[in-house]
Amino acid sequence: MCDRTDGLCSLVSAAAAAVRTFAFEKSTRLSIDSTVNSAGACRSLPAALPFTEADGKAGGGRNMVPGGDQAEEAIVADVTNGRGGGAGKDDESRGAMGQHGGFSMKNLLWHGGSVWDAWFSCASNQVAQVLLTLPYSFSQLGMLSGVLLQIFYGLMGSWTAYLISVLYVEYRTRKEKEGVSFKNHVIQWFEVLDGLLGPYWKAAGLAFNCTFLLFGSVIQLIACASNIYYINDRLDKRTWTYIFGACCTTTVFIPSFHNYRIWSFLGLGMTTYTAWYLTIAAAVHGQVDGVEHSGPKKLVLYFTGATNILYTFGGHAVTVEIMHAMWKPQKFKYIYLVATLYVFTLTLPSAAAMYWAFGDALLTHSNAFSLLPRTGWRDAAVILMLIHQFITFGFACTPLYFVWEKVIGLHDCRSLCKRAAARLPIVVPIWFLAIIFPFFGPINSAVGALLVSFTVYIIPALAHILTYRSASARLNAAEKPPGFLPSWSGMFVVNVFVVAWVLVVGFGLGGWASVTNFIKQIDTFGLFAKCYQCPPKAHAGAPLPAPAHH
Repeated sequence: MCDRTDGLCSLVSAAAAAVRTFAFEKSTRLSIDSTVNSAGACRSLPAALPFTEADGKAGGGRNMVPGGDQAEEAIVADVTNGRGGGAGKDDESRGAMGQHGGFSMKNLLWHGGSVWDAWFSCASNQVAQVLLTLPYSFSQLGMLSGVLLQIFYGLMGSWTAYLISVLYVEYRTRKEKEGVSFKNHVIQWFEVLDGLLGPYWKAAGLAFNCTFLLFGSVIQLIACASNIYYINDRLDKRTWTYIFGACCTTTVFIPSFHNYRIWSFLGLGMTTYTAWYLTIAAAVHGQVDGVEHSGPKKLVLYFTGATNILYTFGGHAVTVEIMHAMWKPQKFKYIYLVATLYVFTLTLPSAAAMYWAFGDALLTHSNAFSLLPRTGWRDAAVILMLIHQFITFGFACTPLYFVWEKVIGLHDCRSLCKRAAARLPIVVPIWFLAIIFPFFGPINSAVGALLVSFTVYIIPALAHILTYRSASARLNAAEKPPGFLPSWSGMFVVNVFVVAWVLVVGFGLGGWASVTNFIKQIDTFGLFAKCYQCPPKAHAGAPLPAPAHH
């Protein structure tokens, strides 16, 4: 019969094939949706790449079926059309909407990718335990140098964060034009360096970044033990380190920076409370009898304090991961600067007020809580900082988790339990190092001089110079120079200044001072100290007396 009605049969066959294809795609989507949304102890994760998953909600209903490339095409289109981050103006307003357009509390609290999410992440991550050590740095630097260096390094940090964001967009644009898909893959800083400058830069970025984040995580554990001791001294600080190390292992269950939305918001609120508590408590307490403000006394102390401030505004080692969690990464360019301006309102008043009230007594107390009387307000600040340091521990560890997952081949795994189990070995060395080196302020300075100097200042500035050294690279750049510095020559001059300053002052002089001070602390208190800088228990909650005059 078909021989006599070839046209009709062909039409029927084509229609049947179309129906079968539609039914298969529909069942595939339903199967994936039910898998992603199903409850259970070991449920399937969304894509490891938050940028692509979020586009399903914020960028026009993108599905997770392999082969979808709307997100990758969108960023290339935005850049090549010269719009930067201007596309998708309504994306941020859709962040709390479910996949089918309905409001979802889970998405509101868990799925972040807007400009505001990135701002909260940057600001929250920037002020952590350093809020408690900046008064210590002021006692080493003096009031004037402390204020000026905060502003100077804050602006310098914002500049290099801007450079990192530009290099990320450049790398991603080039790769997407080559047809590379980043679904189920989180781009990291060392991969940006590899794609733009080659394997040697990748090795340098990987070594410095991972080591910095490793010690940053160590500092969070030390800070937790140091802080909790001021409201509960029945256990020594080393025991508290054991306890908080176990608690922090739960961060292995947070898939990516995409899922820190509520934590970043709460974390910034906690540090805001603590900063203003320090400011008001110091003002109410008043100056101790015979207070002295003799800083700076010695060069070694001066440059130790300066590198601690360098570290304070060098928290953008996770910039690439935060950008990658955004629905529109091109909008990140000035977020870090705005976050830094807010951070100034927390760090400058609190450090200045504490130094005004206690002066040189801070030279022997790297944790600001140790000089304030125990009250309900102080206990609340301690508890809030403990929670915030747990969050910051997750911020520092998550990039390390990503690196480890890529090494063992589990980065694209969508099982929550498998990825969490694979991440556990990262926590063990961090835990161990926190027990070996229970020093709080000195570690900040040493890390700032030896690791932060290269990780977030020198390497980004040099990478930007080398990436755009040729005329063709500048002509085809995904991001042109900013409006406030519209020439490539001007950008290169600023980058050279950053490299020279940080190399000489930060790494050179700061490294000498910090290592000298760090070794002195080891000689004085020893490794594996059971209770570093613990006051007598009878006076643990009382303010310490003013230093005697000679």
